[in-house]
Amino acid sequence: MHTTIGNVGHFFVILSFVTALVSTIAYFISALNRQETAVVPADEEPELAYASADGTVVKTSRRTTARAASPAASATDKNSDDWRKLARWSFYVHAVAILGVIYCLFSIVYNHYFEYHYAWSHSSRALPLKYMISCFWEGQEGSFLLWLFWNALLGIWLINSNSKQWEGPMMTVFALVQAFLASMILGVVFGETFKLGSSPFLLLKEAIPDAPVFTMDPNFIPKDGNGLNPLLQNYWMVIHPPTLFLGFALTLVPFAYCIAGLWQNKPLDWIRPALPWSSLGALVLGVGIMMGGYWAYETLNFGGYWNWDPVENAVYVPWLVLVGAIHTMLIARKSSTGLKTAIILTITQFLLVIYSTFLARSGILGNASVHSFTDLGLSGQLLIYLLAFIALSVALMVSKWKLMPGDEQEVAVYNKEFWIFVGATILSLAAFQVIATTSIPVYNKVAELFGVVSNLALPADQAAHYNKFQIWFFVAIAILTGIGQFLWWRKIEKGNLNALVTPGIVTLLISAAIIALAKVGDPIYMVLLVSSVFALVTNSTIMIGILKGNYKLSGGAVAHIGLALMLIGVLFSSGYSHVVSLNNSGLLISRQEEFTKNNNRENKENVLLWMNQPEKMDNYQLTYRGERIEIRDVPGYVPRSWVSVIEGDFHGVAQRDIIQNGQVYHKKGDTMAVYPENTYYEVEYREPDGKIFSLYPRAQVNEKMGLLASPDIKRKAGRDLYTYVSSIPDPEQGAEWQKTETYKVAIKDTFFLNDYVAILDNVVRTNDIEGMTLGPQDAAVKAVVRVLDKNKEHIITPAFIIKDRVVGRKAETNEELGLRIQLNEIDPTTGRFTFAVNRTQRKWIVMKALEKPYINLLWIGTLIVVLGFGLSTVRRYRDFSKMRLRD
Repeated sequence: MHTTIGNVGHFFVILSFVTALVSTIAYFISALNRQETAVVPADEEPELAYASADGTVVKTSRRTTARAASPAASATDKNSDDWRKLARWSFYVHAVAILGVIYCLFSIVYNHYFEYHYAWSHSSRALPLKYMISCFWEGQEGSFLLWLFWNALLGIWLINSNSKQWEGPMMTVFALVQAFLASMILGVVFGETFKLGSSPFLLLKEAIPDAPVFTMDPNFIPKDGNGLNPLLQNYWMVIHPPTLFLGFALTLVPFAYCIAGLWQNKPLDWIRPALPWSSLGALVLGVGIMMGGYWAYETLNFGGYWNWDPVENAVYVPWLVLVGAIHTMLIARKSSTGLKTAIILTITQFLLVIYSTFLARSGILGNASVHSFTDLGLSGQLLIYLLAFIALSVALMVSKWKLMPGDEQEVAVYNKEFWIFVGATILSLAAFQVIATTSIPVYNKVAELFGVVSNLALPADQAAHYNKFQIWFFVAIAILTGIGQFLWWRKIEKGNLNALVTPGIVTLLISAAIIALAKVGDPIYMVLLVSSVFALVTNSTIMIGILKGNYKLSGGAVAHIGLALMLIGVLFSSGYSHVVSLNNSGLLISRQEEFTKNNNRENKENVLLWMNQPEKMDNYQLTYRGERIEIRDVPGYVPRSWVSVIEGDFHGVAQRDIIQNGQVYHKKGDTMAVYPENTYYEVEYREPDGKIFSLYPRAQVNEKMGLLASPDIKRKAGRDLYTYVSSIPDPEQGAEWQKTETYKVAIKDTFFLNDYVAILDNVVRTNDIEGMTLGPQDAAVKAVVRVLDKNKEHIITPAFIIKDRVVGRKAETNEELGLRIQLNEIDPTTGRFTFAVNRTQRKWIVMKALEKPYINLLWIGTLIVVLGFGLSTVRRYRDFSKMRLRD
């Protein structure tokens, strides 16, 4: 029992929680003390001036931090510095404690200490290092720890980069959030009922004390763990969660600045330092979301990258609101229009992050999401935290609402702030539509608390439900990105829309050409295409003009161009996906519900492939070439028959020399490390021009989750060919051989084996018998049986052996034909040979293949959006740095 590492880890968890609380209190007192020194007579308060839509000036008062020179104020200021030092060092110790927790937990996983519940639940000895890293954050405790880590790093950066006026108030918020998050992994039980957090350092016998094995042996340690969920054994799962949680952490920064600004009666000043962090947060969170989409595209078999899963939605919604908040911040910097909206959206985007955490980790979604965690008893704690932050934020906004300026007159339609505000509103409405539907399980739970039985259910076809709303939101957003950019750069003047005429004509010409060439027939898709092309043309026009001046100002236009390309990529890859694997046989492949529902859709769109039997589909000739397995130190995949897998040991024995690309990696009889969980099915594609390539879709039969199939993808410039297996023979059943049939034939005789014609070509003497050494007094012969299949001939060579005066028979099996032939008797007087033949079902798979046109536009657009946000982040941070130096 390695109990020391767990005890040390638990100590670091407690230390992180306590130091976060100390830092919160110390920063809070420091901020209050600094406020006391900010003494400004009421009649000397300076005014904030905003330029309203019609050019008039709107004024409001704002308190500043003018130092009082009295001895009492100096003493208070000194106390503030003392509290600030305590708060800083507490936060530094908190960060070190988080690193200590991470070190202890990863050591437990890496060293296979399966006496710990976390290691046993999420890892196994078979996993390589990269997937051990994934194990670290597969569990709830590990994901909270990852979130804590990023928050701690950001907190240290902010401590050392902020001015004194911001450090105290905003780090109070930061440290408070850290205390809440640290409590989620505290694992402390008060009395017998109240539990605060779930510890990642629980021993297995503490987590499941009623297991019978611990009654017999209290010190029992499993030899291996349950392993990592096979769907998470993907390189994207190594980098996607850290990116996503960094995005979560970054949403805290503008929230903390906003709360600090309201707290200090500075409802506008917080925007300048918050803007670069908001842009960076939108960049990172957006990248994290798209990484998740790409993981789904490569790993799951629903045929796409976004399935409107409730947990996906819960992350997508804060991103939409954050992007809306950024746009309203830009308005608020120019005028008072949008300031209140900026405050509301900035607070909301962080609250939605907490809400998404509640949805994913409370167990409330049940089976509605493939991403949701089971409830570890943390749902009540998460709900309390969510409600606490909502109450804190709303109370602060209400109390400071009168300090926020408003326009005396309505914003003009030709004012750029108006259109940006409209765009932010549409983003918020799009977010609301998604979260309103996603939260249906929450409504049902709330109704149950009041004794009401709710019959609300999530849409049966989630993709269709969300798409029919979201497509119109993004049509509007695409159009507004073009109009908004022209207004922002003053290309449109009041009463004069001539600047949009040329882009409008170009848009219509390009759209008409695309519609004709790509045969876009759906009116809704036409509208989305035209709006996306309009966004592409208008923003490209603006960007070209900007690049002639200063490329650093082009962030917005670049991001909008990327969005337009993404929308076009989504339109074609999802709306015009083409099924290659059409079943033209007229026969049902399966009577299972998943194949027969929707008017036998899957029976029509899947094909049955027999091993080595070519089938013509669309423009391809497909041939299933058999099962493959992955050896850890060998590139690519090798036939499964080359390796005899040792059950439960993650090793195999080479049945022949393992040769790949002309290099010998293992000799026959060598023991080598393999990945036994997954089987790859080689499907050979022959194109009309004769070019051949192979895809290797993956499948695993999992006890808990059934058939887990992952696609393989052939990427081309204009389209992706997406292939996965829908059904495979049950690997646990093995081959079921039919009753033995006997055939007596002479050389050159023909005999019929059901669908096959067999010919005994010859019987020859041999000394080469696999696995056997023949002595000088021994003898052996091999029969050469030629079996004629539909497209090729197969040679089967069963052997008849006399060794040490004992007769032996060595049958030969051809899995491709499903035949096993054994030479039983030789009659030298008649020249006839007796064969025993067994038949079984041939090797087969059921597979589906789709072509996804222009999907690369989606990925290219994503990269361009990232570039745009990056340019914007750099620009805003430089502006903030210059202003900070002036201050």
